[in-house]
Amino acid sequence: MGKTDVTDWLNEHEQFFTDMAKDIWEHPQVAYEETYAAEKQITALQNAGFSIKENAGGSSTAFVAEYGTGKPVIGILGEYDALPGLSQKVSPIRAEIVANGPGHGCGHNLLGTAGVAAVMALKDKMAAENLAGTIRYYGCPAEEVLSGKTFMARSGLFNDLDCALTWHPGTANMTSNFSMQAMVSIKFHFTGIAAHAAGAPHAGRSALDAVEIMNIGSNYLREHILDGSRIHYVITNGGLAPNIVPDTSTVWYYIRAATKEQVDELLVRVKKCADGAALMTETAVSSEILAFAYETLPNDRLNDVMLKNMEENPLNFTEEEKEFANEIIASIDPKIVEVSKKRITAFTDELLPTVSINDPKLKGVSVGGSTDVGDVSWITPVGQVTTTCAPVGVQAHSWQATASYGSSIGFKGMHLAAKTMALTLYDLLQDQSIIKEAKEEFTILAAAKPYVPGIPANVMPPNQVKELVHE
Repeated sequence: MGKTDVTDWLNEHEQFFTDMAKDIWEHPQVAYEETYAAEKQITALQNAGFSIKENAGGSSTAFVAEYGTGKPVIGILGEYDALPGLSQKVSPIRAEIVANGPGHGCGHNLLGTAGVAAVMALKDKMAAENLAGTIRYYGCPAEEVLSGKTFMARSGLFNDLDCALTWHPGTANMTSNFSMQAMVSIKFHFTGIAAHAAGAPHAGRSALDAVEIMNIGSNYLREHILDGSRIHYVITNGGLAPNIVPDTSTVWYYIRAATKEQVDELLVRVKKCADGAALMTETAVSSEILAFAYETLPNDRLNDVMLKNMEENPLNFTEEEKEFANEIIASIDPKIVEVSKKRITAFTDELLPTVSINDPKLKGVSVGGSTDVGDVSWITPVGQVTTTCAPVGVQAHSWQATASYGSSIGFKGMHLAAKTMALTLYDLLQDQSIIKEAKEEFTILAAAKPYVPGIPANVMPPNQVKELVHE
């Protein structure tokens, strides 16, 4: 029966994976705290006959599940971390489950679960047909802070892959033929001298003043950087009380650009703003890099195969789901919705798109946002798609996204992603010329830029374990 067996298996086990995604959605945990999701997925994969290597890359919530032997070695990248402050019921109005609690506003409850479903479906197929090859599911923590996969990459966990596949919940069924930005996450710590802010301000040296002056310098810098680059920051420590000159203060920056090299250059300039602020305020400054992710390198050959498999499994949405979508969209500024629709309307006017597209206008374009998938994509060819898990107009990292990703709309998009990846895995095992062509494309594009981890060797995961796997 070939590929029909794969889709039949996934259809038969659909409720199991819906329940898994819903359970993870109901137990959201932020970066490096994802014990619930990791343990749930490990248990399912162990029961299915996968071998498990935990503490992957030094993180206690990272793991690798493996089945099979020999070549090719193909990976599926999964994620499961939530975002702070996005707790939300499956409701078209703002309704927190836990006040100020975390929520899956990026759909990683769906993302990882679809990957587990894909490899489990293929494991059964490989056993039935005695197919050679190795499939792996990578349980990757902390994508939201852009470092989970960077630690795993630094440990060499992706080095022997022939290729990898992944996906992301979205508002359309489409290939990720664009590039997401490189990004560094860095904190600047200023140290000054405390003093009475009224009685002896001359005796103090304000670390908060230094932070504010640095930020002013960075804001002026924005005018003189490449289009599309981004500088964001939040002050995480601004002092303890107004009547005390702050002797410590910290500002946390995200710096993004189209390529890692551009981020490197921009980081040098931002550091000069920090040094200048320290000089002006007679304070000291130090910095620590928390994450450093590459831009993504799309692979057209793999994306084309994924698109074909996605097209062969069309989505269907009920009238109730369409009504829920309309109610969700009513809570969003119509101007924001219209901007989102412009990208999709050339292909469909559906609020819940069911067509599958490869937008030629996006090919090779650097778009806003970043992901640590970028590091993997510079080590091995990576294919990636998005599927309709929320209505057009819903923005990622919003309460509307959390509601959508916990609804039947999100689950349907997840099942499509699982089928897309599972069928593509089967294609790759059956026809290794696809992998050969994907590697040839990768070699041409990545030849001038060998992968060197951006995250410093001395930076470890916040939940690091004593012994590293694959070191």
